[in-house]
Amino acid sequence: MEAIDYSKEGMVFDIQRYSINDGPGIRTIVFLKGCPLRCVWCSNPESQTYEKELMYRKILCINCGNCVKVCKNEAIGPQNENWIDRKKCVVCGECVNVCPAGALVVKGKLMSVEEVISELKKDESYYLKSNGGITLSGGEALMQPEFTKELLKAAKSRGWHTTIETEGYVSENVIKDILRYVDLVLLDIKANNSEIHKKFTKVDNTLIKKNAKIIQEMTNTVIRIPLIPGVNSDIKEFTDIIKFVKTLENVNEIHILPYHNFGESKYYLLGRDYQLSKTKKLNEEYVDKLKNIVEEFGYKCEIGG
Repeated sequence: MEAIDYSKEGMVFDIQRYSINDGPGIRTIVFLKGCPLRCVWCSNPESQTYEKELMYRKILCINCGNCVKVCKNEAIGPQNENWIDRKKCVVCGECVNVCPAGALVVKGKLMSVEEVISELKKDESYYLKSNGGITLSGGEALMQPEFTKELLKAAKSRGWHTTIETEGYVSENVIKDILRYVDLVLLDIKANNSEIHKKFTKVDNTLIKKNAKIIQEMTNTVIRIPLIPGVNSDIKEFTDIIKFVKTLENVNEIHILPYHNFGESKYYLLGRDYQLSKTKKLNEEYVDKLKNIVEEFGYKCEIGG
C-alpha cells in the first residue's frame, strides 16, 4: 500500500455533510481555500484567497464592544466602514473568541489529513451504502496539491469514491500527479471565447482548454457550465462551449448550472461589493432551450447537479 502522509496540512474553510450533489451517492464535501480565478459570480468569495478571513454579520451584532476591547491592532469598531479595517486586521481570531452573538467568524482553518479524515469517517457508512464518497471543492482544490493528494490517497485507502470540482487552471504536472486518485472530475467550462473568459474571471482560458483534454483522458469527466446572464448565456457563446466540449472525446455528460445569487451576502460579510447585484436569473424556458441544444449534440444533460 502506498504511504500516506497524514500530517500534511491544508487550509479548509468548510466541511459539508450529507450532500446528494457533486458526485454519486451520499457525499461529504471538503471546501479548500485558494483559487487562481476571480469569477464575478463566485458563490464562495471566502474561498478565493488562501489566507484566513474574518466575516462580520452586522445583523447579529449586539454592540457589546468586547471585540473592540481585545483587538490589539485597533482594526475593529464603529469608526470603520463595515466595522473592520481589513488593512489592519491580522485575523488573529481574538475578537471571535469574545463575541457572544456569533457576529464574527473566521473562515479558514489549517487542518491535517488525519484531522479531515477523522471528520469524514463519521459518515463512512453512508458512503459505502450509497456508493457515495467525498468531493473536494473550493476555491480550487488543486491549488493545494500536496494536501489534496494525501487526502485523496487516504480516502482511496478506505475504499471511498473520490470527486474533485475544478476549473483546471493548474500545471499539467499537478493534474497528472493527483488525478490518479480521482474517480470523477466535475470540470467547469465557463466560456469558450478567451476575451470573455478573461474579462469575467481575470484569467485566459488557454491553459484550461489544454488541461481539459488531459483530464478527460485520465478519468471520468463531467463538464459543468455555470450559466451566467451577460457572460455565457447567449446562444452563440453557449453553443461554442458545446462545440469545444465536442473535441473532448471521452466526455458524454454536461451539467448546466443556472446563475443564482445565494453567495451575494457573503461579499458584504467580507466587506466587498458584489458586481452582479442587479443580475436577474434566467427563466426556466430559456434554460430548457439550452438543455435541448446540449442534447442535440448527443450529450446527456442535467440542469443543476
